[in-house]
Amino acid sequence: MHLIIQGIEIGNSDLRALAKLAAADQIERITGEAFRLKNAQQQTGVAEYCAEANLDYAFVDDHKCFSDFRLIAMDMDSTLLAIESIDEVADMHQIKPQVSKITLQTMRGEISFEESITQRTALLAGLHADVLQKVYDERVRLSPGAEILLGKARNAGIKTMVISGGFSFFTDRIKARLNLDYAFANTLEIKDNKLTGKLVGKILGRESKAEIIKNVCEELGIRHDQVIAIGDGANDLDMMAIAGTSIAFHAKPVVQEKATYAITYVGLEGVVNLFG
Repeated sequence: MHLIIQGIEIGNSDLRALAKLAAADQIERITGEAFRLKNAQQQTGVAEYCAEANLDYAFVDDHKCFSDFRLIAMDMDSTLLAIESIDEVADMHQIKPQVSKITLQTMRGEISFEESITQRTALLAGLHADVLQKVYDERVRLSPGAEILLGKARNAGIKTMVISGGFSFFTDRIKARLNLDYAFANTLEIKDNKLTGKLVGKILGRESKAEIIKNVCEELGIRHDQVIAIGDGANDLDMMAIAGTSIAFHAKPVVQEKATYAITYVGLEGVVNLFG
């Protein structure tokens, strides 16, 4: 195994201490914020040290290469994007606190996603549809490292997907902007240029995310172990479970516990740094 260490500030003393803890025989620089401690023999104490030092760590098979993967599936809000788009739409309606509270409950797994999205969408009833474009133009920000990850994926021939329990208004535009291969999300019902507070068709929730990945794998003729799924909330757990490798990105504890790897301190470029 190799031990991958990532962080905004990594001191030489940190690397030496971690190499000793892991009984690694070589320290290799990947980038200024990422290092590979090669041939790690043990894990005891590494998690505790990294938590204290605000560092991300991952024990990765030494033969695992980024180019081995064929699909990267990413949640949108607070993963590919550095915002919760529905909360920003709600802010335009002066109800952000109410919607944000429900969003947080969902992320923690305290209420079902279907119940959550139904409640939050209902609160948006009567909002002029033009607000969606205003939010996209003024509030949408990519998560740090998103373009690096996507550029590396394209170079490696890996397909990319955004899959969201949010709204297709945003995923469609993000797909075009970032040249993604796939985009899936819920569709808002709009009548007379106003949001009705309802969604069109079946809700894309936790189970649907996993089902979509299954279908895309079949379409592409790839195995599930060739998929990286990246998410931050409980709604992402099923799609992360079906993927060969799952990344909890700046995620809630319930997601970190179940993911293959967790990235908390660096950006999405950290996904690439995990692998050879």
